[in-house]
Amino acid sequence: MNTRIDAQEGGSSNKGLLLLFWAYVLIPLAWGVTNTLTQAVKLFQ
Repeated sequence: MNTRIDAQEGGSSNKGLLLLFWAYVLIPLAWGVTNTLTQAVKLFQ
């Protein structure tokens, strides 16, 4: 029974780390895409 509780706690911790990882990846990616599109629009105007 204790192993199930530990597994659940580990799972929630892993979900938090996974969320942090994806935020770390996707936020700079979105920032770069936005900047690239902005520069492209400026270039072609």
